[in-house]
Amino acid sequence: MTTVLRVPEELSARVPAEQRGPGLERDAVQLLVSRGTAVSHHAFAELPCLLRADDLLVVNTSATLAAAVDGRVGYARVVVHFSTRGDDGRWAVELREPDGNGTTRARAGTRAETAVRLPGGGRLVLEEPLSERGERLWWARASVDVRGVLKEHGRPIRYSYTERNQPLSVYQTVFALPSADGTGSAEMPSAARPFTARLVAELVRRGVQFAPVTLHTGVSSAEVHEPPYAERFAVPEASARLINNVRAGRERHAVPPREGGGRRAGGRVIAVGTTAVRAVESATGADGVVRAADGWTDLVVTPERGVRVVDGLLTGLHEPEASHLLMLEAVAGRAAVDRGYEEALRGRYLWHEFGDVHLVLPGEGPHTEHCDSNSR
Repeated sequence: MTTVLRVPEELSARVPAEQRGPGLERDAVQLLVSRGTAVSHHAFAELPCLLRADDLLVVNTSATLAAAVDGRVGYARVVVHFSTRGDDGRWAVELREPDGNGTTRARAGTRAETAVRLPGGGRLVLEEPLSERGERLWWARASVDVRGVLKEHGRPIRYSYTERNQPLSVYQTVFALPSADGTGSAEMPSAARPFTARLVAELVRRGVQFAPVTLHTGVSSAEVHEPPYAERFAVPEASARLINNVRAGRERHAVPPREGGGRRAGGRVIAVGTTAVRAVESATGADGVVRAADGWTDLVVTPERGVRVVDGLLTGLHEPEASHLLMLEAVAGRAAVDRGYEEALRGRYLWHEFGDVHLVLPGEGPHTEHCDSNSR
């Protein structure tokens, strides 16, 4: 697996891009582009001229929840991170404790039958660990409707590298849609955060298509990088059809035309975020056909498993933990991932959900996109 790099603390994005100076918007971030081991540096606003008219962006429509709620276990203060709502009405939760700096740290000693008093008079009782991998996340049953508690008393989950609490709107992407049952993501699908309505309109004007999917992300571990747990996902029929059509069109265009003009490459399926990769790859059969699907996925995309439909990936820069790197390697290969991370560190790119982004595309010959860039 790729060598794990140490990210200097000063490269953590402490506030959203639009709060770093007057007149800035969400898209005021840097964009690192990898084509194989070739790397170029761009502003994110240049994305429309880096994509083709036939390209398809797969985007996650999950809305971010105000998933952190204060509570008490006996006389001790705790913070409950609500991760995932199960089919039986229970919630997967993590109990943490305040660290005195406005964020939280891991809490020791959590066990079955631990009772948490919630604001507003509700009660939460831990029943069993979510899996045999550890006792960080627990299935818990609440005496009240958790969705109402989150709406009235919740706040977005905040990690220690950020400067201050932010309103929930900061954690919603332009693609976020409220779900019918009131559930969503405990943590923002952050690769899509730099998109603005204006940028989306420009992409559409240039012929780039969008395929919405949903994957509700759970609470990641701030201390120990774990593989993702099972998460709820949905791939609509219309999106499956779009993806299959783009792939079929590329195969048709792979045959040289009869008269002049050279070979046309055709469109690419580019996932916006690792959550979009997990959703669409979970709905793809061994035959490479995407089918409408709705359920739970515990898929971990590895180089050995590979990707069946995703050609490229737009992803944030996060701590290079195992599962994230394995997915990047599956999409781009180890050499490209190593090169991209080295360039991101050398170029002083900012990390985490408010940081810069990385567009990983297939290695190709000369490309037709025209953007002013600093290629290296």
